[in-house]
Amino acid sequence: MGFEPIYYAIPFFVLLIAIELFVNYKENKGWYDTKDSIASIAMGIGSLVINFGVKFVYLLLYVWIYENYRLFNLEPVWWVWVLLFFADDFSFYWHHRLSHEIRILWAAHENHHSSMHYNLATALRQSWTELFYKYAFWLWLPLIGFPPWMIVVQMSFSLIYQYWVHTEGIRRLGFLEWIFSTPSAHRVHHASNVIYLDRNHGGILIIWDRLFGTYQKELDEEPVKYGLTKNVESYNPW
Repeated sequence: MGFEPIYYAIPFFVLLIAIELFVNYKENKGWYDTKDSIASIAMGIGSLVINFGVKFVYLLLYVWIYENYRLFNLEPVWWVWVLLFFADDFSFYWHHRLSHEIRILWAAHENHHSSMHYNLATALRQSWTELFYKYAFWLWLPLIGFPPWMIVVQMSFSLIYQYWVHTEGIRRLGFLEWIFSTPSAHRVHHASNVIYLDRNHGGILIIWDRLFGTYQKELDEEPVKYGLTKNVESYNPW
C-alpha cells in the first residue's frame, strides 16, 4: 500500500517530536518521561506492522464491495474528495465513540489512553487489537461508490492530522475550536477527570461531537489529568 500518505509522514512525525523534546528540555515543561515514550513508540511500531496486514485484508474487502455492489460511480474529482472528507470523518467519529462506549471495544482501544503523559510520542501509542475491527466502520463507503484507493488515502490524511493534536504546547485556537479537533479538544478526550470522560471523539472535525452531544470544552478550573481511571502502572508495551 505504497500510496498511503501516512508512511511518508513518519519523518515529519519524528521531526516534530524532536522539536517538542527541545522545547520540553529548554523550558523544563515535564511533558515527557523516557520509559513512557519508549513504550509509546514500541506500541506504534507494533501497530504499523500489524496494520499493514489487517488493512490489506480490509482493502481487498473494500475492492470486492466496490466492484460488485457499489450504488454509484464516484470519480476522483474535487467534490467527491469533499464528500469523502466528511464521510471518512463521520465514520471515524462513530468508530472512536463506540470504542469508548462498548466495553469489548474499549478493551482494545484503552491502551492508546494508558499514558499519564500527553505529547507527540503519545500519539504513536496505538492499539494492536483495535485494528481488527476498526476498518469495518468504513465498509459503507465502497458500497456508496467511493474508490477503495481514495478511502485509504483519506484515512491516512485523517491520521496525519490527528498526530499534531497530541500536545500541550498549543493552547486554545479561538474560533477554530468550534469546527476542528484541536489540541485543547483532544486533551479533554485523553483526560481521566469524570467531567471529561468519553468526550470529543472527532478525528479532524469537532462538529460531530457538537451535533451528537459528546463535546466538552477544556475548562481552566478543571486541569486535565491524563491516563485511565485505573492506570496500568507499567511501561511494558505488551
